[in-house]
Formats: sequence, C-alpha cells, structure tokens
Amino acid sequence: MQDIFTKSMARNIYYGGSLFFILLFLVLTFDTHRTLPERDNRENLTEQVAQGKRLWEENNCVGCHTLLGEGAYFAPELGNVYKRYGGKEGIKAFIQSRPAEGIPGRRSMPQFNFNDEELEAIAEFLKYASEIDTQNWPPNIQG
Repeated sequence: MQDIFTKSMARNIYYGGSLFFILLFLVLTFDTHRTLPERDNRENLTEQVAQGKRLWEENNCVGCHTLLGEGAYFAPELGNVYKRYGGKEGIKAFIQSRPAEGIPGRRSMPQFNFNDEELEAIAEFLKYASEIDTQNWPPNIQG
C-alpha cells in the first residue's frame, strides 16, 4: 500500500462510495414499495374513520398524545389504545368520564363533550390506527 493518498485515490473512493450508497438506496426503495401493499390497511378505511381523523385534528389531540410515535409526549401513545382499553366501548367510556374541570396539580385530558356519533368516529379511527402493521411498535403495551 502506498504511503501517499493521491487525488485519484480520493476521487475513486468518493465515486465508489457514492455509487454504492445510491444502489443501496434504490434497493431499499424497491423493497419498501414491494412490501407496502402487504402492510396496507386501506380496506378498513371508511367515512367514519375519516371523520374520526378530522375530529382528532380539529381538537389537536396530537398536541398532547402521540399516534404511532408522532406527536407530543405529554400524554400516552394512542396507537394501541384500542387494545389497551378493550375496544371501542372502553375508549368511549374513558373519553366521556373526563371531568369538566381539570384536576388541580395534575395534567388531565379535557372534557370535549362529544356526541355519540363523534365518540363512535374517534373510536373507529383509533381502531383503524391500532390495526396498522407497525412492526411491533411501540414495543410495550403502554406505549
């Protein structure tokens, strides 16, 4: 091996490394596009799920909660809340049970006063989110 690192050696390393990582990027992109249809959850996407998503956004739930790892870390992860609370009825009961006034000295979820249709839509949205193949994320049931 030479003791001197020449410009042509540096150029060859640069081009070789660039080519390697471009090919790696293309292979991983192809693999992702190949596996996404297997993980897709579109057949469960209904108008009620879309309404629940709109309510999620309008009430800024992501300002406190995370959903599949995205959002604020003030309140629990909701990607698996459907499983944690035992289904839609558990979710609806929890949301309805929030006190009108916050508990002094504690962080607590506000009472949004959703009607039955809105509660059902939010529960359907959280059910839909729980059925997304997240490759076992979050790693524990509590989120």
